[in-house]
Amino acid sequence: MRVGVDIGGTKIHAVLVDDAGAVVHQVRLPTGFGPTVVLETAAESVRSLARLAGVETASFATVGVGIPGAVDSDTGRVSHAVNLGLEGLELGRELGTLLGLPVRVENDVNAAAVGAFRLLDRPLEQSMAYLNLGTGLAAGLVLAGRLWRGSRGTAGEIGHIPVDPNGPLCPCGQRGCLETVASGSGVARQWPSDHPSPVHALFEAAAAGDARAVEVRDGLVRNVASAVRMLVLSVDVDTVVIGGGLSSLGDTLLVGVRGVLGTWAASSPFLASLDLPDRVELVPSDFPAAAVGAALVGMTTTGDTPWQK
Repeated sequence: MRVGVDIGGTKIHAVLVDDAGAVVHQVRLPTGFGPTVVLETAAESVRSLARLAGVETASFATVGVGIPGAVDSDTGRVSHAVNLGLEGLELGRELGTLLGLPVRVENDVNAAAVGAFRLLDRPLEQSMAYLNLGTGLAAGLVLAGRLWRGSRGTAGEIGHIPVDPNGPLCPCGQRGCLETVASGSGVARQWPSDHPSPVHALFEAAAAGDARAVEVRDGLVRNVASAVRMLVLSVDVDTVVIGGGLSSLGDTLLVGVRGVLGTWAASSPFLASLDLPDRVELVPSDFPAAAVGAALVGMTTTGDTPWQK
């Protein structure tokens, strides 16, 4: 049995998977803030799985962790995870010491890409981009069955491609990045709301005819479609799978994005030849891609995807 731990800004989702990759048990705990709390909570999530399974923690083969920020997948060092209060944390080594188990750490979106590729049962020869639409925007790339990080680990960081030089300042220091107009934080900035899910409040207001809500909603959908087009034109993946918090909009989002891609294709023979609307889909609801992906990357020691072992 192997463990996958998805460390998010508000919660830790840990799963126990069997040899076939099926989820046997899962737990959710609040994440906390700062290295000490994050480490202890991550360790407790693994211990909780052991208690649920009625086994000792030492019986687990491996632990894989997905976490936001810049991750050195070879050493397990995490940098720039600002929402968690982590900077320069040797997460793999320190969590491994707490648990007495081998721990492998991967960027959370990359882990989710691996999980989605496996859970959607893609043929190994295919390529897929996992477009994560959450507080921010980023993509994980599985090319011909292999996780692709790029030369410096920043492959798929399309959220920080500027699309409007006069746009709002992005946390990365640039202006008008795609993330500022196609993410949860972008929605919150343009459509402030006390609703637990501002993006759902936005779509409800737009459906009710609020002119400003319609403007923001249409801009969001158009910019998500731009992200899909960007990924296909730059990497030519077979499919772009949309996940993350905004994917909870379901078919409302998917139909809108496909509609925009179809409109662009109608005026561009080149785009029409790419069949963009048919190459985008949503992850199924309640699909534990990130946690399962973390378990899968934990199975490796070289960074190769586990189904190649």
